[in-house]
Order: sequence, then structure tokens, then C-alpha cells
Amino acid sequence: KLTIDDRPVEAAPGQTILEVASRLGIKIPTLCHDPRLKPFGACRVCLVEVEKARTLQTACSLEIQEGMVVRTNTRKVMDTRRFILELILSDHPLDCMTCDKCGTCTLQDLAYEYGIKESRFFRHPQRGIAPDPNTMILRDDSKCILCGRCVRICDEVEQAEALDFINRGFDTVVGPAYGDTLLGTTCEFCGQCVSTCPVGALREKQAEGKGRDWELKKTQTVCAYCGVGCNLFLNVNTRTGKLVKVTSEVGTVPNNGNLCIKGRFGYDFVHHPDRLAQPMIRKNGRLEEASWEEAMGLVASKLLEIKKKHGPQAIACIGSARCTNEENYLMMKFARAVVGTNSVDMCART
Repeated sequence: KLTIDDRPVEAAPGQTILEVASRLGIKIPTLCHDPRLKPFGACRVCLVEVEKARTLQTACSLEIQEGMVVRTNTRKVMDTRRFILELILSDHPLDCMTCDKCGTCTLQDLAYEYGIKESRFFRHPQRGIAPDPNTMILRDDSKCILCGRCVRICDEVEQAEALDFINRGFDTVVGPAYGDTLLGTTCEFCGQCVSTCPVGALREKQAEGKGRDWELKKTQTVCAYCGVGCNLFLNVNTRTGKLVKVTSEVGTVPNNGNLCIKGRFGYDFVHHPDRLAQPMIRKNGRLEEASWEEAMGLVASKLLEIKKKHGPQAIACIGSARCTNEENYLMMKFARAVVGTNSVDMCART
């Protein structure tokens, strides 16, 4: 039993103040917190007052105790949070007008909520976009707030350990060891670091400049690359009708917001200029557009010709992970019952 903002509540031992407050609908701001990760207490914006405690406490890491009395919105708490946000913004570029993260940036939301228009300690950041030839993840060191979420998700969830803190003070950055590029590390390019970043320090290169959050329509679907069935959202620009990026949300099953390199970045085939929009038949050495009836008729006649000349074992059928289980089952039945071959394979069999 404890009290938060004069509201009595019962909770299980081991829960944090943040977890219990969230259950009550009491909002405590966070920057370094991600429910997929262990508490870290780096950003300090979740500070609250705990009765009889010597100093303000971090709500994300302090576990509740019997009889605890917590206050989340006293003047001392609010003034301290404002001061901490000023410190965080002391070397953060104020370029929200052109930042792709505008509209989904947690730091931007907190600055608005707490009325911070500028920092008394501002020093223009000397850092910028880190040169990295990879085609998936963009690192902008000038926007990094050192919350450690990217480092921790790489260690705790992905276990790739490709990122860490480098240097000290204003020179501190997050990146690969010895200033290497991500291509030179154990990075698996899953994009977990991008998914957890609360600001614009880590972004999808493929989505850069193609639309901001309020321009994107999110459609929930299931990844078709393997049999896990990860839940994901297709972010489509409402102006251009083009797929901009793929995201996932914490709390969705079975992946809880986590995706692999294929699920997060393997969508460039959607608008690729070489993608076939309709059937093509080679005539006089050139591929020409055809109707589905004409194309299917040609395929059927060729299969019959091969079967008659070389036997059914000269034909093999390969299923696709982008088809449904029912469609792949029909392909298998076609191979065995119609063609008469057991040469059946599947791109996602591993």
C-alpha cells in the first residue's frame, strides 16, 4: 500500500513508481525509459518527491515500498524537471522546423509541455551527422541526448553490443568503438536503436525527407518474411501514396515492437522500378505486357510440354513467404497431385 498524489493504491513488490503511476493514469515524463529495457535513470526527467527521502528520486528505477508517499507534480519537482530539460537542450540543435522527427520527438513534446523555448546554457553543438556508408541507419550526433536507450537495446534485446558511449562531457557521443562505422561492427541493422530513440539522433535513411509523422497513414499488418508473424505498421505518405518506412509498436504481439533487418528495412521492392506490375511474355526476344489468361495459358502449355518430354521430376515448385499458408498449401497440392513431383521447396523453410 502506498500513496501517489494523494491517491491510495496497492501494487506488487518489485514494481517501480513509474509503473504504478502509469496504471493510475498519472503521467510522469521520461526520456531514457523503454518498457523493453531495464531501468537506467540517465535522463532524470522522471524525478519525483518521496516523503522522508533526502533528495528527489527517479520514478523509473525506484521500487515501491510499504507506506510510501509520492508526489509527482510539486513546485520543486516541476522546477527541477525544467532545469534538467534546459541542461539536455544546452547542446541540442533547435531545428525542429526541418527535423524528420518533428511530431514524434519526446524531447520536443516535453519542451512544449514545460514551456521551454531556449536554454540559458545553450552552446551550439560541434557534432553532426556521422559519416557511415550503410544504407539503413543515419546517426546524427548533434541531436543525441545520451539517454542510452540505443546502447541498452543493442545489448539487452539484440545482444549485438555494437554501440557504446565514447568520450566525456560535451564531447560524449554514442557510436561504434574507435570511431568505426556500423558496417565495421557486429551491428545486425535490425533498427532496434532507431525504434527506441526518443529524438532524431537515429533515423531511417530510406525515410529521410519523405514525410513527417502527421503526413503518414499507418496501416497495421503482419510481416511476411518468415513464420514468426511479427506485427508491423506500414507508414504511407498520404500526399504521394508511397510507403515511407516500416515501424512496430511496443506492446504488440508477438514481437513487442522489435523487428529484424528484413521486417524493418526490406520494403524497397514495393516501389522498385523493376517490379512487375502485370504479366509479361517474351515475344520475338522482347518482354511484352500480356493478360493473366494469356500468361497462365502459356505457363500451363509449357509445363505440359516439359512433363511430356522429360517427365514430372523435371519440374520443381518453390513457395514464397509472402504468400499465405493456404496459398502455399495449394502450390504443394498442385506440385504433387497435378504435376506429379515431390520437388517442393520454400524460401522460409529455415
